[in-house]
Amino acid sequence: MTTRESDTTARQRIADALRDDPATASELSSSVGVSVSSVYGHLQHVARTVRGEDGEQFLVAPPECKHCGFTAFDDPVNYPSRCPECRSEGIEEAVFKIE
Repeated sequence: MTTRESDTTARQRIADALRDDPATASELSSSVGVSVSSVYGHLQHVARTVRGEDGEQFLVAPPECKHCGFTAFDDPVNYPSRCPECRSEGIEEAVFKIE
């Protein structure tokens, strides 16, 4: 961890990473150094705080079922365990970005 990273919170590092490049929760977990489940909690907070800042937008490419292509999940800032349509557990992770 660099000196800059040690002075910032996990949420700040996640937001900074999403301003640079789109990423999944797994990718953010690796780059920021927190668990995937923690990343989802931080993402929900980041999504709320970004809405009011400098015209930025928190964008989400929703998770997608690998089997049937379903994408209308109730909460895109959460990792679904299975598809509500076909019950498949093969779900592509959502991709997040701040623009």
